[in-house]
Amino acid sequence: MDNAPFTSYKIEDKSYVSFIKREIHNLVTTKGYSSQKTGEIDIIISELTSNLAKFVGEGELLYRAASDRNGDFFEMYCLDNGQGIANLNRMLQDGESSAKTLGQGLGAVHRLSSESSVYTLKGWGTVVYSKIYKEEPKISKNKMPVEVTGIKVNMPGELVCGDGFLVKEIPGGYMFFLCDGLGHGEYANEAANEAIAAFRICREKSPAELLKFIHLQVKKTRGLVGTVAFLDLNEKKWKICGIGNISTSVITGLEGKNYTPYNGIIGMNIPRTLNDSVVDIQKYQTLIMHSDGLKNRWNINSLPGLMKHPPGMIASCLFKDNARRTDDMSVLAAKINI
Repeated sequence: MDNAPFTSYKIEDKSYVSFIKREIHNLVTTKGYSSQKTGEIDIIISELTSNLAKFVGEGELLYRAASDRNGDFFEMYCLDNGQGIANLNRMLQDGESSAKTLGQGLGAVHRLSSESSVYTLKGWGTVVYSKIYKEEPKISKNKMPVEVTGIKVNMPGELVCGDGFLVKEIPGGYMFFLCDGLGHGEYANEAANEAIAAFRICREKSPAELLKFIHLQVKKTRGLVGTVAFLDLNEKKWKICGIGNISTSVITGLEGKNYTPYNGIIGMNIPRTLNDSVVDIQKYQTLIMHSDGLKNRWNINSLPGLMKHPPGMIASCLFKDNARRTDDMSVLAAKINI
């Protein structure tokens, strides 16, 4: 999973649309996308941003160019607080439009995207996701045991992000790490990057022991908070340990269990005794982790049907409702398909 941050643009009137379209066009051109792919991305951006400006009034676009095991891609989330889409199935038909717009609508977004999804709720708004690979990959129809998506956005005005996350597959399971360097800006970014590098190389399977290792490796930085979750497929257990204010929940059906981290600062002072919280793995659970850049008083039941969607849609909807905008913001969602 790529740790690259998303660029965030608030769209508040029509004057923003042409600027954003030009910025994204230049980005994908610089990344070497073909003229056909660039044109398809132009259509998607034009449809979504124009609709925001004309018919919702305002919204937000999150986008980035990144890569995964299937190759390089461009992806974006379009977030709005409008009235929602009354007949989503009809609007997903190519050529349909809800208000005499470009005429291509969400059907075009779905057709031109390598992957796409939409979540909408009356009176709440809509989130649209689109992912376009630079070269169309041969994607297996078999689901991975774990689907993971992370979203991180710099604090407004900052050039780098002090949050970070990494997921690694190890023999017997998957390990998830989300961290937040103290403060924001360059030194917070340095702390997060050092912690992620330590997490990457550490062979410990106990989250508590892994945090102790990271603590020793980041002592020259300003410090950070972080949580490690281990999906132990051999023992059929979750093992979780955190230090500082990272919010971690495991959602089973419509019920969530929150995990309380230890007090302390990784790299500065941590408790002498750290223990893993252990809980049974159940089918179709979802792990959600986020930094304090998001409010933590959310209730997944207020968004009916969301848990049926891909993890990126879950992460983006939580971001839409809970981003504080006063700090770096990151959220990770992992769906378990076993």
